[in-house]
Amino acid sequence: MRVRAVVAYDGTDYQGFQRQASAPTVQGTLEAALAQVTGETIGLLPAGRTDTGVHAEGQVIAFDTEWRHPLATLQRALNAVLPPDVAVRDVAAADARFHPRYDARSRRYRYTIYRHPTRSPLVRRTSLHVAAALDLAAMEAAARMLVGWHDFAAFGTPPKGDNTVREVMQATWHSDPPWLFFNIEANAFLYRMVRRIVGTLLQVGLGRMTVAEFQDVLAARGRLQSGPAAPPHGLCLVEVKY
Repeated sequence: MRVRAVVAYDGTDYQGFQRQASAPTVQGTLEAALAQVTGETIGLLPAGRTDTGVHAEGQVIAFDTEWRHPLATLQRALNAVLPPDVAVRDVAAADARFHPRYDARSRRYRYTIYRHPTRSPLVRRTSLHVAAALDLAAMEAAARMLVGWHDFAAFGTPPKGDNTVREVMQATWHSDPPWLFFNIEANAFLYRMVRRIVGTLLQVGLGRMTVAEFQDVLAARGRLQSGPAAPPHGLCLVEVKY
């Protein structure tokens, strides 16, 4: 039976999602829990391989198992043995051909910024602290330019091949003081694309780059350098749509 599950995790203490031989990863943690609960050696398929320190509340995985009990029982058993920073939010039977990555229609990420003169130790693992003033109107104007089909070579590298064209369906900022959220949805993402977009938009907000210069970077298809990548701890994979 193929099972589809939605997983949430705090990525702070993991070297990314993808399994590694000598470092803790989310995939390794999930597969160890599956082995403990089912008694099987199971290799899972993810919708995406988040980087070191990146979080998720809507990562989708799939795996094949001989489990003969209700799936609700499997979910409870997995959550009983998983560490506190990983949780299975939902499980369901899936078509045997279902693939979380290749069947996905789009993915949505959120980047969280804590805007306050003083840092907060309580939110340091899941948000970027920015004490300086930001020009939110300029950041919103630049973000709107991302929507549609574009060559995003300035903001990342493809996980395979050389195609850097992606379709962005949504790219918006939402302010809820002291919080500032950047939401972006696309059919697929390049490696570090969201973090480099956020880092460049922050350059606009800080007055170090104009909106026109941001547009030039996007249009240059990698011939002009983007801003630095924003740190990973503010980024979260929110949802994968099918």
